Amino acid sequence: MIAVFVAKTVRTFCYGFLGVILPIYLSELGLRIVGIGVALTLTLAGSAALTWAVRRPAERYGGQTVLLGLGGLSILSAGLFLLTLNPWLVILAAMIGNVAVGGGETGPFLAVEQVVVARGVAPRRLTLALSLYNLVGYVAGALGAALVGFVPAYRPLFVVFLIGSGLQCLAYGRLAAPRPASRNQAPTELPSAPLIYRLAALFALDSFAGGFVLQSLVAYFLHARYGLGLDTLGRVFFVTQLLSAASFLLAERIARRFGLLHTAVFTHLISNVLLVAIAVAPTAGLAIALLWARHLLSQMDVPTRQAYVMSVVDDHEREAASSLTNLARTIAQATTPAVTGWVMQAVALSAPFVLGGGLKIVYDLLLFFMFHGVKPRASRAS
Repeated sequence: MIAVFVAKTVRTFCYGFLGVILPIYLSELGLRIVGIGVALTLTLAGSAALTWAVRRPAERYGGQTVLLGLGGLSILSAGLFLLTLNPWLVILAAMIGNVAVGGGETGPFLAVEQVVVARGVAPRRLTLALSLYNLVGYVAGALGAALVGFVPAYRPLFVVFLIGSGLQCLAYGRLAAPRPASRNQAPTELPSAPLIYRLAALFALDSFAGGFVLQSLVAYFLHARYGLGLDTLGRVFFVTQLLSAASFLLAERIARRFGLLHTAVFTHLISNVLLVAIAVAPTAGLAIALLWARHLLSQMDVPTRQAYVMSVVDDHEREAASSLTNLARTIAQATTPAVTGWVMQAVALSAPFVLGGGLKIVYDLLLFFMFHGVKPRASRAS
């Protein structure tokens, strides 16, 4: 399992700077805000396609084979970034490399690694393991964002992405083959299918709302509204990622006391009130302060939500549950940025914060009322 943590660290370090520079790089290559929104939608659509594609191979051949294949696509993506100045080929590179354009990671790597982690630890340590898994990702992402402040140039950062992709493949090469799912039932049999589909639908709503406030779009908002440059944006998102990482340290302790679902819902709910407030912030300083306060709370739901999904299904259903819920999140998130670009241009730069935060509040309330009676299997057995 250490190999997964190493690969996660290297990958999210690269995502940290790519998510900040991608929209600004595309604007310098000639795309307007609507085009940038479409570009982010296409990037997420590529991630969704890969998430859908990995489920069956992961069930049949195991996580290592699939992760090595995804790592190879990242190498190809980095090479394309270095070889072209055509904005649409740059977008293609982002699609095949599964470049994360949000504050956190979705997509095929997460869908497979989440199952590897869940099978590698005891059920009582699952929330802690997933908290640490996400923690290293956000710390690495923070350091990657900070790198933009020290290296405010595109090609050197693309070289770092190429090297990181190679290191990621080396880490996967040392990954022990995961324990296969139970063969008492065929992989296509999903006794928990209704529950998985309900969760996927709600997660899709959350991600659709999150698509209004992707990190790349927030970076563009701060750049366009307050005139912040790449060096300042790098420092802002360095702190943002560190605060998100700090929330993972608290999530496991809070979940032990209040439960996975309560922790996921109520910390997320407060964070979304702060998200809406960013829309009316009169100064860059206040907007950044609200953004930081929001991220200190908003990511506590990530490991608790992941642990909840892995805990309410049978072991042989985990690939399906992880793939379907992550697929729903990625598809829904992919539909929003193109709309967001139009909203930012036609309505107001700050309008996406109101739309995204409001819809996320609706998601929090629905998740609680629909699932507060569904307990993790370990709890039901005790």
